[in-house]
Amino acid sequence: MTPFDTLTASACALPLASIDTDQLIPARFMKRSRADGYGQYLLYDMRFDAQGQARPDFPLNTPAAQQAEVLVTRRNFGAGSSREAAVYALVDFGFRCVIAPSFGDIFASNAVNNGLLPAKVSEADAEEILELLQTATSAMTVDLNDCLIRIGNRSFSFAIDPIWRTKLLNGWDDLDLTLAHDPDIARFEQRDRGERPWVQMAHQDIGSS
Repeated sequence: MTPFDTLTASACALPLASIDTDQLIPARFMKRSRADGYGQYLLYDMRFDAQGQARPDFPLNTPAAQQAEVLVTRRNFGAGSSREAAVYALVDFGFRCVIAPSFGDIFASNAVNNGLLPAKVSEADAEEILELLQTATSAMTVDLNDCLIRIGNRSFSFAIDPIWRTKLLNGWDDLDLTLAHDPDIARFEQRDRGERPWVQMAHQDIGSS
């Protein structure tokens, strides 16, 4: 994954609460190939009417939203089913960060594993950021090193699990995170061979009987 350090980009305001994973990507699109991209199906039933025409008043259909890399929304974002395709749709649309007061637990974990930062802010700060996006520039900076969001002359702190922060800063998946402790693992194995030789597997060459 691409490491996430400091992102300066435009943001899209989506002032809705409890957007669930079924809304983020309707189930009927999940049979499509990921190679073709899931971005076009993001929030499909909100973005388009029954005839497949884009709703001009929906935030993600504005020209500015097509360049946005940050989504700002309300509480309980990503609740519902555990479908990882909901994260695929956000990432394929172009988002690298979602700012909200709370997230579905499985959604947030899936987000981190796909390089998408779930930045948790207070309810009050979320509302202020949404208001700023309506009245001021949409440009903002998300700094994962300091866990700060900067927009205009305002700064807002956000929270993220320390392990998730480490994974995003380094572009690591779970295997990479484990391998980062390889020296400690090697030292433990060496010490354990001396302290408990009876639990060690006897070496056997492949092909020997």
